[in-house]
Amino acid sequence: SDVTFVVGREQQKVFAHRCVLACRCQAFRGMLSQGLVGSEDAPGSIPPQGPFILGNVQPEVFLAVIEFLYTNSVTLNSHIALEVLTSSVEYGLQDLCKLCVKFIKDTLSVEQVCEALQAAVTYGQADLQQHCLAFIEGCTAAVVRTQGFHELSDVVLAWVLRSNRLAVDELDLVQAVREWAHVNSAVLERPVPEVAALPVQELRLPLLAPSELATLESHNQQDLLIPVESIAAAWRAHALRKGSGVPSRLCRPRRGTRPRDHHRHLDPHAK
Repeated sequence: SDVTFVVGREQQKVFAHRCVLACRCQAFRGMLSQGLVGSEDAPGSIPPQGPFILGNVQPEVFLAVIEFLYTNSVTLNSHIALEVLTSSVEYGLQDLCKLCVKFIKDTLSVEQVCEALQAAVTYGQADLQQHCLAFIEGCTAAVVRTQGFHELSDVVLAWVLRSNRLAVDELDLVQAVREWAHVNSAVLERPVPEVAALPVQELRLPLLAPSELATLESHNQQDLLIPVESIAAAWRAHALRKGSGVPSRLCRPRRGTRPRDHHRHLDPHAK
């Protein structure tokens, strides 16, 4: 080898060949041509052997990237797949990115699906994003109880809540969003109504029965999760026996919505 990397908190040394890295990856080519920071070598001179310090990546993840550069294949597991995907995007390795996406899709689990979805949105992987949504739609009740669900961004959570195929009742979904909002309020040190502004707009309050809506209104006085206007609109839908003044999507039962007597007045397609 003629180049050394010191990787992660463990400061694990990884040895490689400059010619392989440079010809396989433009990002490494740029890194190796610059040499060490503060080097006094003249431009165009041979870069030093290093070591190059990579403190923000796990050794196992970096070794997977190196494996791909040498063999055009990669050995993945569920613990590192998402981080290798991140590295593949950072290093501009499209073929490695495709291998990671395929592995993630093939091994998706309830515990990891939300983290995979967030990564798919972040890195513009539309196919993986749709695959994750379909997975969530199939086991929504279990997914909303995971730590990954609480770590979704407000934009991604709102996008998930627009689905008509979520397999969970709306009352349970409201509670899940409330828990998500309290977790994120503590993490971001922002008020609950502020962090939940986007997702709350996708909750289908008119689907709740009057008794459920009354209980929700009582609980809402404690954290102001839901705007008063949204609750008032739901009550108006009950009073007028139709979704008057409420976006039609908020009156449409989801796949997992428990039937209530008043649903037939809200959505002409409801049975």
